[in-house]
Amino acid sequence: MASGTGNSPPPAHEEEQVLEGEDAFEIPSKNASHDHLRRWRQAALVLNASRRFRYTLDLEREEEKENLRRIIRSHAQVIRAVFLFKEAGQKNLGEYCTSIKDETLSQRFSVDLKKLKMLNRDHDAVIFQEVGGVKGLSDLLKSDLDRGVSPDENELVRRRDIFGANTYPRKERRSIWHFVFEACQDLTLVILMVAAAISLSLGMATEGVKDGWYDGGSIFFAVFLVIFVTATNDYRQSLQFQHLNEEKRNIQVEVIRGGKRLVASIFDLVVGDVVPLKIGDQVPADGILIYGHFLAIDESSMTGESKIVNKDQRAPFLMSGCKVADGYGSMLVTGVGINTEWGMMMANLSEDTGEETPLQVRLNGVANLIGIVGLLVAGAVLVVLWLRYFTGHTKNPDGTTQFLAGTTGVKQGFMGAIRILTIAVTIVVVAVPEGLPLAVTLTLAYSMRKMMRDKALVRRLSSCETMGSATTICSDKTGTLTMNKMTVVEAYLGGKKMDPYDNASTMCTSVTDLLIEGIAQNTTGTVFMPEDGGATEVTGSPTEKAILSWGLMIGMDFKDVRSKSSVLHVLPFNSEKKRGGVALQVSDTEFHIHWKGAAELLLASCRSWLSTDGSVQPMNSIKDPCRPGVRNAVQLCSTAGVKVRMVTGDNVGTAKAIAVECGILDAKDAASEPNVIEGKVFREMSETAREDIADKITVMGRSSPNDKLLLVQCLKRRGHVVAVTGDGTNDAPALHEADIGLSMGISGTEVTKESSDIIILDDDFTSVVKVVRWGRSVYANIQKFIQFQLTVNVAALVINVVAAVSSGDIPLNAVELLWVNLIMDTLGALALATEPPTDNLMKRHPVGRREPLVTNVMWRNLFIQALYQIAVLLIFNFDGKRILRLQNESWEHAGKIKNTFVFNAFVFCQIFNEFNARKPEEKNVFKGVTNNHLFMAIVGATTVLQILMIEFLGKFFDTAKLNWRLWLLSVAIGAVSWPLAYLGKFVPVPVRPLQSYFKHCSCRRGPHRDEEQGGKS
Repeated sequence: MASGTGNSPPPAHEEEQVLEGEDAFEIPSKNASHDHLRRWRQAALVLNASRRFRYTLDLEREEEKENLRRIIRSHAQVIRAVFLFKEAGQKNLGEYCTSIKDETLSQRFSVDLKKLKMLNRDHDAVIFQEVGGVKGLSDLLKSDLDRGVSPDENELVRRRDIFGANTYPRKERRSIWHFVFEACQDLTLVILMVAAAISLSLGMATEGVKDGWYDGGSIFFAVFLVIFVTATNDYRQSLQFQHLNEEKRNIQVEVIRGGKRLVASIFDLVVGDVVPLKIGDQVPADGILIYGHFLAIDESSMTGESKIVNKDQRAPFLMSGCKVADGYGSMLVTGVGINTEWGMMMANLSEDTGEETPLQVRLNGVANLIGIVGLLVAGAVLVVLWLRYFTGHTKNPDGTTQFLAGTTGVKQGFMGAIRILTIAVTIVVVAVPEGLPLAVTLTLAYSMRKMMRDKALVRRLSSCETMGSATTICSDKTGTLTMNKMTVVEAYLGGKKMDPYDNASTMCTSVTDLLIEGIAQNTTGTVFMPEDGGATEVTGSPTEKAILSWGLMIGMDFKDVRSKSSVLHVLPFNSEKKRGGVALQVSDTEFHIHWKGAAELLLASCRSWLSTDGSVQPMNSIKDPCRPGVRNAVQLCSTAGVKVRMVTGDNVGTAKAIAVECGILDAKDAASEPNVIEGKVFREMSETAREDIADKITVMGRSSPNDKLLLVQCLKRRGHVVAVTGDGTNDAPALHEADIGLSMGISGTEVTKESSDIIILDDDFTSVVKVVRWGRSVYANIQKFIQFQLTVNVAALVINVVAAVSSGDIPLNAVELLWVNLIMDTLGALALATEPPTDNLMKRHPVGRREPLVTNVMWRNLFIQALYQIAVLLIFNFDGKRILRLQNESWEHAGKIKNTFVFNAFVFCQIFNEFNARKPEEKNVFKGVTNNHLFMAIVGATTVLQILMIEFLGKFFDTAKLNWRLWLLSVAIGAVSWPLAYLGKFVPVPVRPLQSYFKHCSCRRGPHRDEEQGGKS
């Protein structure tokens, strides 16, 4: 789907019908229904279900989890008691339980632990009053409502020992033996092991132990090698996913300790901590409200009811895991970890389930098609070989007939039949690409780990893929395109500019006092003055910090000013109101109301302004500079066919200035309305008018969260794949609606992060562009692996089928085919699916989500290499003894050398073709190859193992040693694939996808670009 095409996609319900009616292997990129997920599982051809479906959603477990959540909500007390009873018998009880001897507790804290648990569990107002309310409770817990607990590490450890840590039991990490057992469940490998066991026993019975164990033993060894490499690879992936899951759980929260606001991990909280809360935060533990202004809590995660509960001194109890829907305040932590209902729930639901991605499901469709062909071919080979064998048309290497009815013994005949069955099953192993869908998880695990280094934390796997198809990015301004580090640069008072801006000498005392009072009281930030005389620390949002810092410059004493007046009422700032205010009582007869927010809204509410004689309305200017590198990142997006749009709550003038500075907007287009629009104007348009103008919008100023949502919906209906950035709680609907939701890790709220697919850890737009590169890299790497694997599939199947039908034997035995499978499947995926992204990826247009996985360029490359391998290796298979001048050798030895040479040449063809697969469209396939150390290591290891197999393990693998001339010829045959691939890139390919010629092909394609893809360099 190209950027800016303007073609509208079919309505959602029509798309559903297409998916339902035609292709089971297509699922939506977001919020796929269980029916969709169940249908593709039923349609898939699977030989090892436990491995194939490991990283997919366990639908039965999901239903069990939902039932468990309901049970926990209904019977929390009973389950907690059972859980703690079970934990009592375990050695590590002290890590999660808070039970200690009463006498030890009473020596340290004057509160009964049982009573504290009852308070958290039952929200018992009687107990709450008994302990003296929140002030009395803080005294009993040896905490201070203003300063919190001591930051001393020994004190924190003591509290964790007594009241427990804010963690919950996790399921033990699966060992590598679990993955070994899982790999052993592959149906084909089980059949091969049974066949190897039969071959081993019969071989030793007929030929003796010394020589009879080689055939069966070599198959056993090859199977165990496949199992070991597969299990090791899967285990490494599992460790990577576990590490990423730990990062997702590790929420950073603000906590007050020793009078200072600190940022700490949610796992580090202790009972007695004082935690500030603001809109969008997750309540990190059970606690009691200290104070709150319009504090509203969404308790649906705990109660199951979508109901916002207002919290005040009459309803002060806060439950861990809930979200702050509005307002702000602070809480005293009274329960952590397993002693909270949230911790108990998470302990029971701690195992993460998988998640299938659209690309993974589509690859299952490709694997399905290849597998069916492979099964048919293997079945045909089995029937042909058995018919030739039992009818006496199969010869031994010395020319004698292998089976003669009435002459050949039962054991010998049975051994021959088992050998043929082993070959057929091994063809199935090679033909059915079980590892193809798992290559997605491999490249995703690799990409997610690397994206963490690029400051992007992936919460939903499929977003990595979808980001590669993004055609537009709707970005915030503050903190994403700009640095989110604000300072006051100009100040105007009474219509006059203050020069310098921190010079308060021009103001009379009453004006200064009034201004400082508004700055100190109408804020959610704080100013911390260290007792040792160190540097003053200002905390809060960037805007709050800028204003508070300016207040300090003009002589504000934060603590003193706040003590001189009492707060009567607070109206917290949010993105809907765009302003916040505070009402103060200064004396018995004097009251002040201070406002701050969007300038045009505040000025519209003013009736007058007064001059410097005592009644003054100050107007301040705050600048947020553009981030370094943003302009280049925006230009890179433009080159890649991704349009960047700015959607901001700032006024249109500021938005235009920043957009021009960042390169989003040309200076000549800055004044035209289709490019620059106000949220209100867009909101008031009809739905049709909004759709018509959506493509043209580059900057939207003074937008509300709902305006952003409307724009996303319009762009999606216009056929765009939309990525959206957001940080505020009200951005959650737009993030959820977008194809890819990107939340900000620093300024973003927990609600926003939970609604997003990817968290940008440094809030920088350049990191968003890096995510686009990685998204395209995932798709490109999978295509490289598919091209490589299909080439091996086609060549191996055709060579074996032709040889079997014509001569009754095949040049590649079971052990050799298993080795080829290892190169093609696990090692090939490791080598090609972990290629880092290149700059060339950002010179292409976005990949359409319905674009075929196997493009015409890939088909061209595949057919050229496969036809070459088939032609050359079949020539050597049928006439190799003459070509290789083996007439003087014995018939049996000549046949073994010929087969070994064919096998060796085939393997080297794959090794050299692995380089070709790195760059399907570029002529220079060696560019950057030395930077991929894993690729080089795998190619080197494959070559060394191949040499060992031929030269030193010949008896074990039924191969013969090759002289240096045959080694050079094998390598030369493989090396021809390089110039062949180079010349093949000059062959143009048709625009129409090859798959479209086949009506029932599983890989369908939507609208495609009208351009040829051949001949690119």
